[in-house]
Amino acid sequence: MSLNIIVLAKQVPDTRNVGKDAMKEDGTINRAALPAIFNPEDLNALEQALRLKDANPGSKVTILTMGLPRAAEVIREAMFRGADGGIVLTDRALGGADTLATSYSLAQAVKKFGDYDIILGGRQAIDGDTAQVGPQIAEKLGIPQVTYAEEILDLKDGFVTVKRRLENGVETVKAPLPCVVTVNGSAADCRPRNAMLLQKYKYAASTSEKEKLSDRNKELLEKRPFLNIAEWSAAFVEADPQQIGLAGSPTKVKAIENVVFTAKEARTIENNDDQIEELVKELIANHTIG
Repeated sequence: MSLNIIVLAKQVPDTRNVGKDAMKEDGTINRAALPAIFNPEDLNALEQALRLKDANPGSKVTILTMGLPRAAEVIREAMFRGADGGIVLTDRALGGADTLATSYSLAQAVKKFGDYDIILGGRQAIDGDTAQVGPQIAEKLGIPQVTYAEEILDLKDGFVTVKRRLENGVETVKAPLPCVVTVNGSAADCRPRNAMLLQKYKYAASTSEKEKLSDRNKELLEKRPFLNIAEWSAAFVEADPQQIGLAGSPTKVKAIENVVFTAKEARTIENNDDQIEELVKELIANHTIG
């Protein structure tokens, strides 16, 4: 049985490198000022999709991402690991979207795909940590959802069986297709890049990127359609302007405050038992410990 699999992936700012320019005055993330990476849990979701593809010959894995045109980078990265292609949903009108507007826009894009069997995505993105977009997409599409997935155990006869990792244990559930499955970071790590796929897809480019390519590379993309990464606009997916971007986002950031922690005092002790014992007694006496 061949499957049509959609993987939701996001290019996110590397939260390990957040500086003073990380936020704009309007409270939205200044993505241009931060290094961008593939959202970690979306990589876990990609691995589950690739396992389904391996087990079902003829299956196709398509990446759907929303963001700036440079988000095509995550699609190429996914193709190097085994995905078949992808689409960047990009439009200035989509900027500043909260989870409600993001899920609406992505759901509109999914509808443009036509037939699909399963949608996979990470549990949450590290730039928001809300875990809301996947479930909201399922609600907007009117299909079942399985959250906190750790492993897809089986997919046959129109149903998917999923192992869920919960706070107090493990649960196995079955859901009818099509459905949305969001995957935990505790799931299997994504496989590394494949050397042959890297050679095959290294010249893949999106519509925006083509403008900067040499004539030789433009000709290459014309000869090899599988290297073309599509870009869809808000108008193309027939999105209501009042439900996308800032206009469709009821969540607003009213104020941002930078908090810098500084030590009032510091003391260095030598690596010997007497000074360590003295420090412990002092901490107990002032009720820091004990």
